[in-house]
Amino acid sequence: MNTTSEAPQSATTSIHPSTIAWLRLARIYLKIDRRTVESMRRHNLSVSRFDILNHAGTPEGRTQQELAKTLLVTKGNVTQLLDGMESDGLLERRRDGRAKRIYLTALGRVRRTELVALQEAEIAIDFAALDDGEVQHLIQLLRKIDRSLGVAAKEP
Repeated sequence: MNTTSEAPQSATTSIHPSTIAWLRLARIYLKIDRRTVESMRRHNLSVSRFDILNHAGTPEGRTQQELAKTLLVTKGNVTQLLDGMESDGLLERRRDGRAKRIYLTALGRVRRTELVALQEAEIAIDFAALDDGEVQHLIQLLRKIDRSLGVAAKEP
């Protein structure tokens, strides 16, 4: 019988620091994503529509296929979102040979400008716990991980 106050071995197994970092990164992402969902909802826009509005405006004239690759969603999903946004007067599709190119309307440009500024301000608040140097360091670290994941994805 164990009369010491030590916890059982299974309860004291340490978690690898990279796992802790990943869990914290995921938690932060989820918190910011929830805030973004609420913010966009207040402006009668889903995050998916905001993402299209943002990407379709930089640069304008992308094809639906290029936009789908940028957003990492299927062409069918993009088509459905574009249909709704076109009906709402935020963008238009113009035929260019076999492709359809996406352009924001005047209303779409105004909404994009307003919402990107809002999102940037809210992200700045979300990251206010870090000074400029820490933000730059975080960017470097995340870029390093991103690049290593790109290399790992190409390995057999």
